[in-house]
Amino acid sequence: MDTIDLLLHPVRLRVVHALSGGRVLTTTQLCERMPEVGKVTVYRHVALLTEAGFLEVAEEQRVRGAVERHYRLRQDRPVVDADAAASMTLDDHRRGFAAAMAVLIAEFNAYLDRDGADPVADAVSYRQGTLWLNPDELDEMNHKLLTVLGPLLANQPEPGRAPYLLSRIFFPAEQPPPDEVRP
Repeated sequence: MDTIDLLLHPVRLRVVHALSGGRVLTTTQLCERMPEVGKVTVYRHVALLTEAGFLEVAEEQRVRGAVERHYRLRQDRPVVDADAAASMTLDDHRRGFAAAMAVLIAEFNAYLDRDGADPVADAVSYRQGTLWLNPDELDEMNHKLLTVLGPLLANQPEPGRAPYLLSRIFFPAEQPPPDEVRP
């Protein structure tokens, strides 16, 4: 299974998200984070991600006669880079978008189901807006976003920090007719 096919699945994407930021979790802990997903399904997807080189066993310990494995993301794991994204078909992009949306919905529901969830206090945001950009403005905006977000992506878990899921969804909303003049 190639990287694109492996990652374009909601459960596997949720496992990758759960282990991001250097976190180490057991399959039992992953199951607790995704109670709506069957245990057998979680175990199967963890096995697939491990076999494909996305996850590695950080530690093993005996628990009641069984071996409990603690997993983490491999730092040298495969990624969907610009070349891989360029090779994706339109159907691959449809599947990827659907998987990303399924993950967002599942993670948001998990957040709301937690004791003490407070969207106002937690600065939860889900806004949409339309930007009118020419290609140069688009490039400039992307560069500025990378400048701001790049250093924050390197943050590691530590006291006082909470993980926030940030999803940038960006695509042309429509293609105006070439002769249409905008005010």
